Order: sequence, then C-alpha cells, then structure tokens
Amino acid sequence: MNVVASSGWLAYFADELNAKRFEPALQNSSLLVVPVVILYEVYKVLLRESGEDAALQASAAMQKGTVVAVTPQLAVEAARLSLEHTLPMADSLILATARAASATIWTQDEHFKDIAGVKYFPKK
Repeated sequence: MNVVASSGWLAYFADELNAKRFEPALQNSSLLVVPVVILYEVYKVLLRESGEDAALQASAAMQKGTVVAVTPQLAVEAARLSLEHTLPMADSLILATARAASATIWTQDEHFKDIAGVKYFPKK
C-alpha cells in the first residue's frame, strides 16, 4: 500500500523534476491510500494556482485510490504521533493513516525525512 503526500501529488500534476519518482506509487490505484487531508491540500493548492478545472481533475484522479476519512481512532493516533515526531497536524494525520493501512509514504516533505516507512525525495 502507498500514500503519496501532497508534495508528491503536486509534483506529479505539475510535471516537476521529481514527478517520475512518484509514478511507481501512483500507477496502481488499488494499492493507493489517499488520506482526506491530502485531497484537501492538493485541491486547495490547485484551485488557487491553476483554477477549478485543474483542481477537479486532480481530485477525480486522486479518488481512484481509497480515500480515508479522519476517524476518532485516527485522530487520537495522529495526536500521539504528532508529539512523538514533532509533526504538524496534517502530517500527523497522514502518518497515522499510512500506518493504519500498512502503507509507505512517498513524499518531498522534510518533516517525514527520518521516519520509518517513508520514501523521501529531496525537492528539486
């Protein structure tokens, strides 16, 4: 299972230098877990920077994976992980969701750089 963080989705949609690094995780939607907070973050950035059509297309592509909502159990685990790893709220929710799904996180976000179960690619 794979979780592609917002930075990975945005790199992919913008065809940035690291875009190809995220393709292995994005190619099989049956193995893709999409925390709802990532859907929010990507939609917001694309809406602001590229317009509603681009944001809607990205949202539709992301929803081919399994979208996971925040549950009380995930919220409690995310709070614990936030303190353990000094993570912001969104990142701790992403980590909690990935761990609950036994998924690898694919990201360019330095907050995740030294956390087990993460494929980190420095932003180019």
